[in-house]
Amino acid sequence: MDQLQRALNITRTSRNLHLKVLNSLTLEQLNTVPNGYKNSLFWNFAHIVVTQQLLVYKLGDSDMIVSDEWVELYRKGSVFTKPASENDLILLKELLIKTIDKTEDDLKANLLNSITPYMTSTGYELKNLEDVFQFLNFHEGIHFGYILSMKKAV
Repeated sequence: MDQLQRALNITRTSRNLHLKVLNSLTLEQLNTVPNGYKNSLFWNFAHIVVTQQLLVYKLGDSDMIVSDEWVELYRKGSVFTKPASENDLILLKELLIKTIDKTEDDLKANLLNSITPYMTSTGYELKNLEDVFQFLNFHEGIHFGYILSMKKAV
């Protein structure tokens, strides 16, 4: 198994953990911004989906499966501005897994080859897909920590 597939397997494990927590929360809890935080639980879940799409697909000049609206609502630097609906929640649950399934399929079909180099806000430069996949797992771990902390506050 190559490095990208191993990293993607870690991402899949992460997404299944995220989905388990997501399923344990009500829409009201997901839309709550706890004291001391600037975003909701829903925002954190959606943010990891959008970030994965931007770094794997947008930097690779490929089509994303998330909408431009979701990119604007949940990209880096955005803040909670609108409560998620029940339909948003259904879509989020689907995208948590579907985005990883599609990435795996695209890797197997050799559709993901390169990216435009990108400097992350942590100061780490992404130069290739290996960097992207490793960074995404780090990024999702950070947000999973936020989510677990925020869950206690709602």
